[in-house]
Amino acid sequence: MIGGARQPGEDGPPPVPPSHQGCAIRPVRVHLPAQRGELRDRHEDGHHLHHLVWRLGPGVRVCSSAVLGGGIGPRAWILNAQVPGGYPRLDPDRHLAEIAASEGLTGPGAGLMTAADVAAYTTGHDGGVTATVTTGLGVRGWAAVPESATRAPHRPGTVNIVLTLPAALSDAALVNAVATATEAKVQALLDAGLDCSGTPTDAVCVAAPEPGPDGGEPFAGPRSTWGARIARAVHTAVLAGARQYGDLS
Repeated sequence: MIGGARQPGEDGPPPVPPSHQGCAIRPVRVHLPAQRGELRDRHEDGHHLHHLVWRLGPGVRVCSSAVLGGGIGPRAWILNAQVPGGYPRLDPDRHLAEIAASEGLTGPGAGLMTAADVAAYTTGHDGGVTATVTTGLGVRGWAAVPESATRAPHRPGTVNIVLTLPAALSDAALVNAVATATEAKVQALLDAGLDCSGTPTDAVCVAAPEPGPDGGEPFAGPRSTWGARIARAVHTAVLAGARQYGDLS
């Protein structure tokens, strides 16, 4: 298993020229680990921001809690976009769609949002599974809190997890994969010495091939073959991101 923070010497795909619709976007020359994400940047309202794009193509479906394109279904792309702290817009789904259009992304997709530095993403790899994580922990806490604490407005600080794997999963296994990723995230945060389960706006995206007649792998819990790989990859990426965040904060 390998993973952790992005290394500047690693090779990756070259940037793909955008179609320049809506948001001003220019390529960023970076080297990605062995995964299908592309790091891009844009300028919005005086802010220099980054986003990650996965161009999945046909034959892939995604299970996610994303603000745009959440749920289970075929998806052609995934977008994880950085926004400024104190995000002022009330239409994040439309905003993500604008960024997607600027990248020339078409068809159904899934869009996530974070105020974390997307360029500081971390990765974990295990047995064909790649976890890519952006880590923002400024509003971290526990999931179960008194009712009064749930009324506070939530900022998009966010731990976003995007998983890609080569094995088709059944519907139940896709849902199970999201649960396994969440368990591994909490384990990594505790291992990093943080007293929290995450942030109020954390999101998970799992991308896997469409299942064939056999219906796909039936299980993705932490003791199944693919669930164990998911758990290890997520734990590696989140632990690296949490430690990196602690070093910067």
